[in-house]
Amino acid sequence: MIIESIRNFSIIAHIDHGKSTLADRILLFTKAISQREFREQLLDDMDLERERGITIKARTVRIKYNNYQLNLIDTPGHVDFTYEVSKSLAACEGVLLLVDASQGIEAQTITNLYLALERNITIIPILTKTDLPASDVKRVADEIVNLLGIERKDILACSAKTGEGIEQVLEAIVHRIAPPHGKPDAPLKALVFDSKYDNYRGAVVYVRIMDGIVKVGDKIRLMAVDKVFEIEEIGVFTPKPKQIDQLKAGEVGYICANIKNTEDVKIGDTVTHSENGAENPLPGYKDVKPMVFCGMYPINQKDFSLLRDALNKLRLNDSSFSFEPESSTSLGFGFRVGFLGLLHMDIIKERLEREFDLHLLITAPHVVYRLTLTNKDMVFLDNPTKMPDSHMIEVFEEPYIKAHLIIPANCMGSVMQFCQERRAIYVKTEYLDVTRAMLEYDIPLAEIVIDFYDKIKSMTSGYGSFNYEFIGYKESDLQKLDILINGDPVDALSCIVYRENAYYRGKQLVQKLKEVIPRQMFEVVIQAALGAKVIARDSVRALRKDVIAKCYGGDITRKRKLLEKQKEGKKKMKRIGKVDLPQDAFISVLKINE
Repeated sequence: MIIESIRNFSIIAHIDHGKSTLADRILLFTKAISQREFREQLLDDMDLERERGITIKARTVRIKYNNYQLNLIDTPGHVDFTYEVSKSLAACEGVLLLVDASQGIEAQTITNLYLALERNITIIPILTKTDLPASDVKRVADEIVNLLGIERKDILACSAKTGEGIEQVLEAIVHRIAPPHGKPDAPLKALVFDSKYDNYRGAVVYVRIMDGIVKVGDKIRLMAVDKVFEIEEIGVFTPKPKQIDQLKAGEVGYICANIKNTEDVKIGDTVTHSENGAENPLPGYKDVKPMVFCGMYPINQKDFSLLRDALNKLRLNDSSFSFEPESSTSLGFGFRVGFLGLLHMDIIKERLEREFDLHLLITAPHVVYRLTLTNKDMVFLDNPTKMPDSHMIEVFEEPYIKAHLIIPANCMGSVMQFCQERRAIYVKTEYLDVTRAMLEYDIPLAEIVIDFYDKIKSMTSGYGSFNYEFIGYKESDLQKLDILINGDPVDALSCIVYRENAYYRGKQLVQKLKEVIPRQMFEVVIQAALGAKVIARDSVRALRKDVIAKCYGGDITRKRKLLEKQKEGKKKMKRIGKVDLPQDAFISVLKINE
């Protein structure tokens, strides 16, 4: 296949605007799959993706259309997986920007558009779901014209469900998107844009060939780690894996080179030949920084090494999370894991439990704070238990995000009040049309990390959308809130709180813990404390045996003697007994605002 006949493109959109459905329909239309093989969300091969109806991992597939080779990369739409989108765009020359004809432009539509504009690649706007009774093609087309500054005739309309307009989409891909610029006779340069671990073949590396040719049997060098491997298998997805002899400039595929150590493969690395290879690597990707951290512990401590291996293998497939070992007095050995958001955390936990058969306990999520100490050292705090004494801290800063909320205009009052309660700083309001407005706020990341999006959805009857980007750190009045069980601090339940909300938060947490901690043979005292000052207290009553049930009247002194003996026993138990904290106690911190 000559390079002028290759088209590499991606599909981007807000969550649930029809990316996977359009990809399915393109595969069916081009006969890449038969009607018998067809099923919804064909490229979403993870059980989690099919159950939740969302795309988590970008997928690649080679399609033949007339005399052209189309390489499609389907991407996720949720804000937590923006990194997956940016990886895919680096391997493309054009994108299909989908907008739901009934819902219009949403927050993530704008974010993904900016990602494409940064890469300076061709954008083809497409209105989807035109078959729905609620679709309003004229209104949404006007929104796209205003957003992109293009002419109405450049906007395509299609229904992936019925197949209407699919041929026009394919023709637009062929005629509007430029072919790749690579040179087949130049030294090999291949961009690693994804990878996964296979138990039999080792690391399977997904590459886009920028320059040169790679063949089975070639010796390649991974430039980031400077290690040499011999290629055993080269293939493409059609959408099933299909082995081929070589990949040329402009093509997308996978290579297997018996790479057993998962740490050798870095996303964004450059693959070249070990001899006469490229001198300089490709620009790659900027490192993504996790925004939310939590502790992850195996329920059975014998599974610690299994959890470490599982995290290493999963990181090969998703390089946007990080982890490091840590220990807790109440939970034993585990890992401090960093994620891009709460959905990302939920997905990683579920994948670890499903794919590696692990049983995990996770602590409450925390954001990363920045501290300037009195000796002028600057430290980043991702775990409240590592916080230095307050007298050693000169400046306490927390991360802020720029939030874009697209909501119905009639919900503005309640949404603005809710944002104000979450310490948001108002920036501006823009009206997309008479019925919808876009609010812009600067909000502390800690305020949105748990239930912010869910509350916005419920306030706007499901019509609100939300997107954010990290903008930096700002000084705040923050303190560490400790939870004490029978006088002993439980490090896994510690959290950083805004001083004004500390009493309210502590009281809520104590009440929640009282509900979930089971009754013991002795009284359990639960306290919330700011430093040495206890701000909330409650207790779980002891289980009591009726020791005087066998006394049928007679002298009262015998009953008193039995009760005093029981009282002394309870005191001894409280002194040496260990409180059984169930997993619900840690999960309750997540649900504190419900």
